[in-house]
Amino acid sequence: MAINVTIPYKETILPYIYELDEGARLIGAVNTVVNRGGRLYGYNTDFYGMSELIRHAGIEISQKKVAILGTGGTSKTASAVVSALGAREIVKVSRVAKEGVCDYPTLSREHSDVEVIINTTPVGMYRDFDGVPVNVREFPALCGVIDAVYNPLRTRLVSDALKLGIRAEGGLYMLVAQAVRASEIFLGRTYPAGTADRIFGEMLQDKENIVLIGMPSSGKTTVARLLEGETWREVIDTDEKIVTHTGMEIPEIFEKEGEKKFREYESEVIRAVAQDTGKIISTGGGAILDPLNVERLKRNGKIYFIDRPLSELLPTEDRPLSRTREAIEARYRERYGLYLGAADVTVKADGAPDEVAEQIKEDFFR
Repeated sequence: MAINVTIPYKETILPYIYELDEGARLIGAVNTVVNRGGRLYGYNTDFYGMSELIRHAGIEISQKKVAILGTGGTSKTASAVVSALGAREIVKVSRVAKEGVCDYPTLSREHSDVEVIINTTPVGMYRDFDGVPVNVREFPALCGVIDAVYNPLRTRLVSDALKLGIRAEGGLYMLVAQAVRASEIFLGRTYPAGTADRIFGEMLQDKENIVLIGMPSSGKTTVARLLEGETWREVIDTDEKIVTHTGMEIPEIFEKEGEKKFREYESEVIRAVAQDTGKIISTGGGAILDPLNVERLKRNGKIYFIDRPLSELLPTEDRPLSRTREAIEARYRERYGLYLGAADVTVKADGAPDEVAEQIKEDFFR
């Protein structure tokens, strides 16, 4: 017999445990219990999961100064793990300072030499999509960021670190690794090396959005519908969402309320749809004009730029900024560099839409 234990019983159960594994002993909490011959053996698979997440992210802890944000159960796990991995100094951080714990202003002021940050708070999670617990730019020695949050796949904290070239990763791998370890304990077996990596890859692929950007008339809508048929994923068209939200067609919005108001609607829609997972998101041609739109789309998505040659882009009456040949050429010159900068993958679209869709599918599901 085996059971999982969750809050608030992870510590309450300790007196009933016959023997603890190293992780449970170091943390002082149990989340996995196995009955062997009438004796209860306690494990903490979160310890293993956090250790494996740090390894997967390629972050070195030995002799590093580490800041742990938050003081809950996951904070205790992180503290035990980095201590076991040989951290030189551990700084615990909370909103309110107390013995052994500093507040955030003190962290910035007195510990700017922190080299690794581990976030164990819910800041940046799902409904707090734009939240960030610290500004990574305040820590010039920073070389690694771990965020226990796994929804979104990449929090703003992780995104900010990656933009600066700092190794960073969210909590999905920890979730997978601890579950694999719990299953091994439950069943009394050892899975082949790479099992957690395989499951993580499958989950990441399942959850990550396919995001399409590109010029008006580049074929985003057509490619999205082709991918929908191939992948069984729902298509979300941000322009269609704006029309539904406002009750007006896009030319009417431009005429009555102007481009600035349209961009506000566009940002609202993108903030909402970017929190979805496992979707195909087709964006308007100007979505990349706001860097925050791009950042939000990347938190749960992989961005593909459909790079159709200028000679094949046609003016369209339903796009107020691209109604003439001259307008199309002007938008192309203004935006081409922005598309390249926003894209994770650029897809040359000088062939048929089904060929473009196949390129994206092959890359995404590789």
